[in-house]
Amino acid sequence: MRSKVYFIKVNNSDNIEVIKKKFALLLDKSDTLGFIRKDDLAVVKMHFGEEGNTGFVKPEYVRLACDRILQKQATPVLSDTNTLYRGRRTNSKDHLKIAREHGFTKESTGAEVAIPDETKKKNVAKVALNGKFIKSAKIVKAFLDADAIVDIAHFKGHIMTGFAGVLKNVGMGCATREGKLAQHSDVSPIVHPDNCVGCGACKKVCPVKAITIKDRKSHIDAKICIGCASCIAVCNYYAIDVNWDAGGVTIQEKMIEYAKAVLKDKTEKAAFINFAIKITKECDCLAKDDPRIAPDIGIFASRDPVSCDKAALDLTIAESKIDIFKEAHPNRDGLRQLNYAAEIGLGNLDYELINLL
Repeated sequence: MRSKVYFIKVNNSDNIEVIKKKFALLLDKSDTLGFIRKDDLAVVKMHFGEEGNTGFVKPEYVRLACDRILQKQATPVLSDTNTLYRGRRTNSKDHLKIAREHGFTKESTGAEVAIPDETKKKNVAKVALNGKFIKSAKIVKAFLDADAIVDIAHFKGHIMTGFAGVLKNVGMGCATREGKLAQHSDVSPIVHPDNCVGCGACKKVCPVKAITIKDRKSHIDAKICIGCASCIAVCNYYAIDVNWDAGGVTIQEKMIEYAKAVLKDKTEKAAFINFAIKITKECDCLAKDDPRIAPDIGIFASRDPVSCDKAALDLTIAESKIDIFKEAHPNRDGLRQLNYAAEIGLGNLDYELINLL
């Protein structure tokens, strides 16, 4: 049986007010949030954008989803997790600050913004999965504890996964930093000795004593390392990082297994929304105003994350006349994530597109 994907066209010339009206129509006609009940805690999974980035889904649009959750006498909370890479979203304090700077406040969206501090054990949970790659997924607990998840994603390119939409927003976006590291790379981070000054900050925060200082350089014992990524966060010299190339082949399937871990108990309590607007070559983690690589397509809404991403991918390629994501990232095949998601039961590749305009 084909899954339903609701779609409304957005043009490059549409301003914020026009897009708001279109998104409101999409929400009301599709009843995508119809599963939310009174007193539900609905976590709205967001990406608040790195400093200087403008591609993230605007708070004015998110407000419309939050209003509909509030109308059901449920409670919306906007949330995301902290990042592996260097930037202002590495820790909860700075992450919350940049979310506010980008306009995500309770006053503007109708919802509190929460970035759980995963350095506190109470905010982290392990989900038994026994997948091909992931046996136990490390997830920020707030997403598991919520009664409902509303996944609002900016559909765009990505250097590691070809493209990124609702599946990546959940699979990568709900993982702890340790979980992100497991998806991106081998478990152990790597040291760039030319940058290392031997200050010992990484050694002090390592919870398993996997780091030693030899000849004024840090050394990480991969056999001891648990991949918590605390050393990456504390280093001020960009000397410790993820081995980004190491996970290039398997990252998509690991990400999908993480998505399954997040959604396994939310089969009837999750909604997925892709904003295929200002489609960029890279994700919103870039601290710059990445230019468009495709025309604006529109907004997609579905209860099926696989169909939601597949529809956005198909229409973007059709409107662009070429596979812009393959052209931008020739070494990545974004279909890998969709095929694997369908294979492990996250959704359908076949969909019925319901055009509302």
